[in-house]
Amino acid sequence: MTWTEYLVPLGQGAWVTIQLTFWSTIFGALLSFAAGIGKLSRNPLIKALSIGYIEIFRGTSLLVQLFWLYFALPLLGQAIGIDLRLPPVAAGVLALSLNIGAYGAEVVRGAIQSVSHDQYEAATALNFSDRQALWRVALPQAIPEMMPSFGNLAVQNLKDTALVSLISLQDLAFKAEQIRNFTQDSTTIFTIVLAMYFGMALVLTAMMKVLERSVGRWRTARS
Repeated sequence: MTWTEYLVPLGQGAWVTIQLTFWSTIFGALLSFAAGIGKLSRNPLIKALSIGYIEIFRGTSLLVQLFWLYFALPLLGQAIGIDLRLPPVAAGVLALSLNIGAYGAEVVRGAIQSVSHDQYEAATALNFSDRQALWRVALPQAIPEMMPSFGNLAVQNLKDTALVSLISLQDLAFKAEQIRNFTQDSTTIFTIVLAMYFGMALVLTAMMKVLERSVGRWRTARS
């Protein structure tokens, strides 16, 4: 095979990687806000659940989390009489989402806490409830501060998708290893794969920069 013939199967794998990155980043962002805000909650149960989730998924390996969801969870389901088997795509997206969500939650928490205390006092003076103060005062100022960190997490998430190849999900890394085993042309294949990951990271970074500039206008509009 010539290097051009590698591009078709690698392109198929790259498309799987793109889908994994997209969905896990979206779901991870939702989990980030849920857990980050939950950690600041006055409700002790919500706060405890948020802290537990954050600490578990930040304190354990993504690879182990992925294996647990794909291999161990079905066995647990068998023990209790429930079918908990996950397709490889679902296990991959779930593991990536839970992992990036735990790291993103600390970004959300820190950004909300960085909002000036005077802003909260002003919200109290206007008779805002805690929920109104969060949604109408804190988050519009905190979200622009989160965006650079979220951009870094999105790129890290893209690179972490390579781990899903270990549960036979045919992403870019899986396709590369398949072709390498067949051709033994490691240098050419992994050079192409490096370039493809780098290209995807550049595109993702550019998209996050556009989103960052768009959200940054909120700060200008409020100043």
